[in-house]
Amino acid sequence: MSIKDTNRALLTEGPAIILVEPQLGENIGMVARAMANFGLSELRLVRPRDGWPSEKARAAASRADHVIDAVTVYDDLPAALADLNFVFATTARERDGFKPVRGPVEAGRALRGRFVAGQKTGILFGRERFGLDNEEVGLADEIVTFPVNPAFASLNIAQAVLLMSYEWMKSGLENETDTAFKVPEVAPAPKELLQGLFDHLESALQVRGYFRPPQKKPKMVDNIRAVLTRAGFAESELKVLRGVVASLDYFSPKEPRGSGYPDRKAHADKAARAKVVDDSDPEPIDAGKGIDNG
Repeated sequence: MSIKDTNRALLTEGPAIILVEPQLGENIGMVARAMANFGLSELRLVRPRDGWPSEKARAAASRADHVIDAVTVYDDLPAALADLNFVFATTARERDGFKPVRGPVEAGRALRGRFVAGQKTGILFGRERFGLDNEEVGLADEIVTFPVNPAFASLNIAQAVLLMSYEWMKSGLENETDTAFKVPEVAPAPKELLQGLFDHLESALQVRGYFRPPQKKPKMVDNIRAVLTRAGFAESELKVLRGVVASLDYFSPKEPRGSGYPDRKAHADKAARAKVVDDSDPEPIDAGKGIDNG
């Protein structure tokens, strides 16, 4: 599913993503989509196998056109890295050498710090089949590797880019546990409304013989109240629950699926209104009283 909100500012900053000899246009497109998800926009390609531009890449990018349109292509890796101040190389294999090795969380924070300092940074990704060779890793400043299953360490290139893009985005949050949106804060309902629900539910259950044996009723009521008070219901939620309990008043065991509910409700409402009318008339009306027959 692709959702692009044109009413919000499009994030287009952060490290460049460099792909060395990517093979499939579809993979390039999925990389562009992953970048766009987390605010990255600069994609550099070194000798893409099938050339550039690529309609397959654009289709797979799923509306990340701003990334696809800005792609730059290089004949060799040194040229792709020439203007960058700092580069991470991604790899899942142990390497001989003296380069520092970081995990993705630490790498994301390091990239953020250099970005804030005004440095141009990049993350280097290798080929789909065998990644980066030692010479290419040697052109980077540090290595970033992912905590994957050592017996199955190969990641799809778009997955690897997604993981690093995510860590980049997360490193810029005020709190790394923040999310894009949250459930609105809802104030708990007044206790009198909760008590009304208790009373309504207890009455409905009593009529239906729920409290059996009778001597256990106090404990059963306590248990019900404990369940309902734990949630901290909002007023609108209590109204929903009251409506559910009220529907039991029209329930008929002979029609358990409620097929006759509208008719039964109309009948009950009519009876309730008639009772109100009867209660409001203290004396019966004498048909002959007060009538002038003359």
